[in-house]
Amino acid sequence: MKLFIAGHQGMVGAALVRRFQREPGVALVLRSRRDGLDLTNQAAVADFYATEKPDVAIIAAAKVGGIHANNTYPAEFIYENLVIAANCIHGAYAAGVKRLLFLGSSCIYPKLAPQPMPEECLLTSALEPTNEAYAIAKIAGLKLAQFYRKQYGVCYHSAMPTNLYGPGDNYHPQNSHVLPALLRRFDEAREKNLPEVTAWGTGSPKREFLHVDDLADACAFLLHLTNPPDLINVGTGTDVTIRELTELVASVVGYRGKIAWDASKPDGTPRKLMDVSRLAALGWRAKLALRQGVEQTYASFLAEKAAGVLRG
Repeated sequence: MKLFIAGHQGMVGAALVRRFQREPGVALVLRSRRDGLDLTNQAAVADFYATEKPDVAIIAAAKVGGIHANNTYPAEFIYENLVIAANCIHGAYAAGVKRLLFLGSSCIYPKLAPQPMPEECLLTSALEPTNEAYAIAKIAGLKLAQFYRKQYGVCYHSAMPTNLYGPGDNYHPQNSHVLPALLRRFDEAREKNLPEVTAWGTGSPKREFLHVDDLADACAFLLHLTNPPDLINVGTGTDVTIRELTELVASVVGYRGKIAWDASKPDGTPRKLMDVSRLAALGWRAKLALRQGVEQTYASFLAEKAAGVLRG
């Protein structure tokens, strides 16, 4: 089986490469922007599919970022993610790719969705304004996959992962997600022996976190199903407050100073917990506990920093 992983150099894509390198009978098809494949260029994507003729595609490519990045660059987030989804999904169909898995995000669900969030609550009320642009693009992508399956009979389906973390994450001081941002901030504070670290918001929102290696394993599981759901949540089914997460990261890093909370900064959605009962009923559950995953990720952070390859 020839498997194309779009976005293989990102955190999620790299985890998928690690997972499918262990899968018997799978030949990976990998191409980056530096190799001439710009996923925002329709002609380039069409030429790639026509030349390589993959059997299966996983669309893990996306422009991603945290609250600050989504708030600051909404036009870029909606445009680039819409174009990537359209090019990759339509290009796959035009080239005869029979199986495709599109990766979305938990932010597709309404801001005040029932908790935990079931797949059925999609498009039932307003989105979280701080990441609305990204969410709309991801909703469009999963609907593309759903309607191509409905109209053309191709097995195109989507997985919605919760908040992800792991090796190769983006540690940019302003544009990263909460967990990698905390890892970097506390690591720098420990190195400089700072007496205090300021965290954004009140610490009260609750979030769910999934290690990317667990997501990659879930993707392999889904691709083995003969009739997968159009849309399925992928998460741990458990969450923590941002305050609890912050204290956990400080503990793992070894920071012993004070943590101050800046309530003038936005909290975002009050709670985001996936209902993972559908995936559990099919036979898959996450394996890595949060502390174990954060410890592994911090070890990767230190290794990436030492090697000079830290993103951000």
